[in-house]
Amino acid sequence: MRLYHGSNVAVKEPEIIISNRMLDFGAGFYTTSSENQAIRWSKNQTLRRKSGAPAVSIYELDEEKLQELSVLRFDAPDADWLNFVTANRKGIYKGKKYDIVIGPVANDNTMPVINDYMMGNIDEETALILLKPQKLSNQYVFLTKKGLSVLRYLEANHHE
Repeated sequence: MRLYHGSNVAVKEPEIIISNRMLDFGAGFYTTSSENQAIRWSKNQTLRRKSGAPAVSIYELDEEKLQELSVLRFDAPDADWLNFVTANRKGIYKGKKYDIVIGPVANDNTMPVINDYMMGNIDEETALILLKPQKLSNQYVFLTKKGLSVLRYLEANHHE
């Protein structure tokens, strides 16, 4: 399976990135199976960092080796996903350490709902009702070096 990483530079050797921002699935190397999503990420990263040029790095995921890893998969933005994302975005997740987490991306459309839920303005049931119609891209997040070992860099494409 091909995965894509959008950034302001080509990334030949992925690393676990510890960001100053709290992210959906915690500190890790974020990819997606959607090339269009990665292109958007590359443009956003270039604007945010004010350097480099939009680049999408392409990797091959060795799916057979996934069975050797600790993988958490969310198939939809359900209650488990919502609470996992909320705990990571609040920086309070203390559960199991996974090698890879796969699931929907909290995007600009979902973040108001997630923020309202995190602040206690809406309950879980309301949040899930509001999230249900969302068409969300996926993300494959590599949280350990062992997780990264199943990725093989192929090439990078630059986008303007």
